[in-house]
Amino acid sequence: MKHFLVPTDFSKTADIALEFAAQSAKFIPATITIVHAFELVNNMYVDYGGAHREFHEDLTREIQKKLDQVKQEIQKRHDVKINTLLAKEHLDKAILNITEEENIDMIIMGTLGASGVKSKLWGSRTSSVISSSPVPVMTIPHSYFWEKPSSFLLATNQFERSEPILDYIFELAGLYLATVHTAVFTSEEEDKAGTYIRHEKEIEEYEQFLKEEYKEDSLSSAHLYGDDFEKSIEDYIHDHRINILIMVTRQKSFWKRLFDPSVTQQMSFHTKIPLLAIPESYQPD
Repeated sequence: MKHFLVPTDFSKTADIALEFAAQSAKFIPATITIVHAFELVNNMYVDYGGAHREFHEDLTREIQKKLDQVKQEIQKRHDVKINTLLAKEHLDKAILNITEEENIDMIIMGTLGASGVKSKLWGSRTSSVISSSPVPVMTIPHSYFWEKPSSFLLATNQFERSEPILDYIFELAGLYLATVHTAVFTSEEEDKAGTYIRHEKEIEEYEQFLKEEYKEDSLSSAHLYGDDFEKSIEDYIHDHRINILIMVTRQKSFWKRLFDPSVTQQMSFHTKIPLLAIPESYQPD
């Protein structure tokens, strides 16, 4: 892993995500690129005459100055390499373009931005980036304080055996010197008895597979059972002091609920630790 991309809206939450990136770069030698994307309406990018041009130039200078200040503040505290980019397009498009052009290995961004309407906008954009990104996205909760990750939890119902996905997880864990847990959830209300039995057998086989494939004798697995997926994961995270939750982004309905700002407060455990979303189709360059 050599390159992190950190989008910013200059909010406290974006700063927290940048702090996570800077701290992580001490364990994972990587360049950090900070990007701010903005759009103007009424064809201001096309019409550079008169007030439109003046407004556009002033805004560009103002935003670039903010980016430079953020960079300087981070470099005062951390010995890390940082670049800045100002993208004059929609955030989603900017992130996809930069990810491809700059060979980004991980996108790190906050789950919420500033308060009010902007908070809802940034939360929905985080969700949108997760659903479209070709590379893993680490989302950092707005109340998070840096702690070196020492334990990961891979929550799965598919028992991933994709080599790129698993290689990514275990490489990241190795760089942080972190242990890996894996868990499968069976719903008391929605799943049949046969699903419980199957999950019980498969999680044991999965643990053995991962131990043999990645030489991780410390790896542990769990079969979670109940009527509330989020609560079951929350309890496991608390009981085992998990620092990062990992999920593969195939569960569209889950991700939609997770990053809907109207229910974020109800899902309180998601505001406590970072969540790493890895696309099901992930293929490194």
